[in-house]
Amino acid sequence: MAKIGHYLRSGDWRSLVASFLYFDTGFTVWLLFGPLAPYMGPHLHLAPAALGFLVAVPVLSGALLRVPLGNLYQTLDGRTIALMGITLSALTPLYLLLAPAAPTFGVLLVLGVLLGVGGASFAVALPMAGSGYPPRMQGLVLGLAAAGNIGAVLDGVLFPPLARHYGWQAAMTAVLPLLALAALALWVWGRDHAPKAGSIPRALMGFWGALIFLAALVMVTHKGWLGVSGHPAVLLLPVFGMAFMVTLLPSAQRRALREGDAWAFFLIYAITFGGFVGLSAYVSVLLIALYHIPKVVAGLLMAGLAFSGATVRPLGGLLADHAGGPRILLYALSGIALVDLAFALFVPAPAVGIAALFALYFCFGIGNGATFQMVPLCWPKRRGLMTGLIGAAGGIGGFYLPVVLGIVKQATASYRGGFAVFAGLAMVATVLVQVRGRSWVLPAQQVDIEAQPVPTGAAIEGD
Repeated sequence: MAKIGHYLRSGDWRSLVASFLYFDTGFTVWLLFGPLAPYMGPHLHLAPAALGFLVAVPVLSGALLRVPLGNLYQTLDGRTIALMGITLSALTPLYLLLAPAAPTFGVLLVLGVLLGVGGASFAVALPMAGSGYPPRMQGLVLGLAAAGNIGAVLDGVLFPPLARHYGWQAAMTAVLPLLALAALALWVWGRDHAPKAGSIPRALMGFWGALIFLAALVMVTHKGWLGVSGHPAVLLLPVFGMAFMVTLLPSAQRRALREGDAWAFFLIYAITFGGFVGLSAYVSVLLIALYHIPKVVAGLLMAGLAFSGATVRPLGGLLADHAGGPRILLYALSGIALVDLAFALFVPAPAVGIAALFALYFCFGIGNGATFQMVPLCWPKRRGLMTGLIGAAGGIGGFYLPVVLGIVKQATASYRGGFAVFAGLAMVATVLVQVRGRSWVLPAQQVDIEAQPVPTGAAIEGD
């Protein structure tokens, strides 16, 4: 521990703390609907599929907004972007505090898009934290910054008891002091050491255009105006959204989507981080449905699961620094596949099922840390862009998890089919890492990242 402390003091540790608090509170805002869903669902008379859609909208919004926010980070100071994001994140709880009546389902969907701005903080907090440290420490530093995932713990511990006593609308406003604390830390300590280039007005227009487009797209999907309706429209929502986000990127940056390694990272992170955030958004509903436990207890279990997954993320980065990211990913993805397969085959007894979920979250956290340990190594000059793209893929995975579980539950009265789908995807990703992982950058082979060639498939013209 003393050695780790020495490493951290050798860089800008104050900015690291500010970045952590920014991402921590952003993550708390991002998943606000999750632990409150058991209260919101009965109040709004929502079917399982509709409830899954509601809790998934902030996840999708946070995922897709990472692309324009990551692009904006390439041009504008990270602290400025972070303070803007905190302001936008506060709009939903402020609206619910001041609204004269309970919002409709459609209004909540739009408010969910605004909550997603908190999840998009990932594309700024991580590269800003890492910008104050050398390449050899990126696994540890990015793992610590990304441990802001622990914000999901606050969701499970704080908001269900408040909702029980004061109602779910009032409960959401408890996040406002946390946002104020993060803003203060950023104002005093936040520093972005990364070089900037490109057009600030164009990047800003891209972000605001993306936010407005997402709000409109969610409402159009809700109204069935896409030419398809019901479950197909919901499942196509990320496709339409991501297609629009990609058009906002400069043509040189869109070429990253032609790289095979990039798509491999998209799938892996959709499983590891997507599993973490998607299940965190839905696990309270899942536990109540499977084991009929009280809502507050379900929230506490959500907090414990999120805590275990978030706290081991730095360990995943540290292990990847020493043993190599691909090797750690093989173990993590194999564990995810096994737990998902177990839930696909049968419903475990409560004690066994909860223990299995803790094991699943452990694998999520290790996999998340190992994945992003490799991003600045594979793409040293495009870390902001690739952080945004890969983070978006992770959030899209998080959108599909509650949506698919909700649809399968409504159609079959069981979650087993949904877990079978996710088990299959984890198996595919495990094979992919085994086949392609050998071509990825291994930390042990790096003395100076700027002096080493970028691996085949990770470099494009202009790097």
